[in-house]
Amino acid sequence: MAVTPPSLARIQSFTFMGIDALPVMVEVQISSGLPSFIIVGMPARAIAESRERVRAALSAMGLALPPKRILVNLTPADLPKEGAHFDLPIALGVLVAMGVIPPEATAPLTALGEVALDGTINPVRGVLCAALAAVSQERGLICPASQGAEARWGHPELNIIAAPTLKALIGHLRKEQPLPPEPPPTPQPPDYGPDLKDVKGMMQARRVLEIAAAGRHSLLMSGPPGSGKSMLASRLPSILPELTPAEMLETSRIHSISGLLPAGRLINRPPYRAPHHNTTLPALVGGGPKAMPGDISLAHNGVLFLDELPEFPRNCLEGLRQPVETGEVTISRAARHTQYPARFQLIAAMNPCRCGYVHDAERACKKAPRCAQEYTARISGPMMDRMDLCVHVHSLSPLEISRAPTGESSAEVRARVQQAYDRQLARQGACNAAMPPEGFAFEDEARTLAEQAALRMKLSHRGITRMFRVARTIADLDAATTVQKQHVAEALSYRNAL
Repeated sequence: MAVTPPSLARIQSFTFMGIDALPVMVEVQISSGLPSFIIVGMPARAIAESRERVRAALSAMGLALPPKRILVNLTPADLPKEGAHFDLPIALGVLVAMGVIPPEATAPLTALGEVALDGTINPVRGVLCAALAAVSQERGLICPASQGAEARWGHPELNIIAAPTLKALIGHLRKEQPLPPEPPPTPQPPDYGPDLKDVKGMMQARRVLEIAAAGRHSLLMSGPPGSGKSMLASRLPSILPELTPAEMLETSRIHSISGLLPAGRLINRPPYRAPHHNTTLPALVGGGPKAMPGDISLAHNGVLFLDELPEFPRNCLEGLRQPVETGEVTISRAARHTQYPARFQLIAAMNPCRCGYVHDAERACKKAPRCAQEYTARISGPMMDRMDLCVHVHSLSPLEISRAPTGESSAEVRARVQQAYDRQLARQGACNAAMPPEGFAFEDEARTLAEQAALRMKLSHRGITRMFRVARTIADLDAATTVQKQHVAEALSYRNAL
């Protein structure tokens, strides 16, 4: 089928700003002049190298670029663009300009994908974000075949062309050999991770973990080495409430833009991130040359676990203070500001001192108790004030480890947590950790106790607010409509209890 080449070919693609996909029009013009292949419009290096990948891919199919001047313009020209996903729209634009593909075949579509030297279309980051943007523009989407299931989560009616190779895509667009339609995605069973029934004894720690899960509260655990702090933290995701569909989609968009989304699957359980204490500030809060999401954004709607909290660099800990409060992080660069969601549940663990045995007279080092004061001083007062719950985790004796009965399973605890969380959603539309306490109903005795204790303990405004939130969560676990005196008393016992 002969196709008349247009004077100018246009293929739409996207560039990414945070988790948002911004439309970019790829314009290709083939004109008389010295043979050249020029890409303009603020392309990053990966885009500038596209011309060689496109040239090799066309050569692998038996096509050669015409000996003319090929100009590719990425508009808007003042918007920075990066990523190898521009390979596919550039290749399609060149093929349309050469007359290989009819222009009307690509007009209602947007495309992204990396083109290999043999014409294979490789997976790229951000397909889910692009699919959602294509739906909002009422366009179809061309993407790599391995990511068709991911794109399908954007909308069940989205026109998806998941092509394995550039040659197969040309055959589909020319209506010579149509590609099969992308089937509906298959929901995967949730992975709850390690079970809480593995934890023996430790009743107070289990209770605090349940309160933290029910209200999405921050938690700091302190205890000697081997007392089970990390084991408890790793089992917190197994008792967290289920993600709502909106939370699944938002969390999956962040993992998609980071290239960490499992093929064809949404994140259907709260994510769990546990960076090592030698991490850097850009790796934790986000940043780097491409302003990518950090661990706090990858833990959005889930858990960020910081083991050995005082060992983290001071700038990393201080960098968490604002995201903990606002639920988002802004990465500022000279050219642009990128914003990522970061509504995570902060769980931290630490030894009481450097040696870890300050409370054990037989094993404590010679600097005790001064070593404990120096060690905990690495955590600033404002950071410590942001911890809703603090608990000391005691080591189990050999007899308890050997003979203590198995505790409740994660499924049993999760059922109670889900009921308490549902009460919060029905009452205020969000978890207690995200709400001001003015709307909570307190009994007079409970409020009087809270006021007297806050004055005696010299709690800050933030500390009082967080104590009120914890008390409301304890009341929700008891199915109480108002916060009672015993709820406040228990919440106070977890306030700076280290």
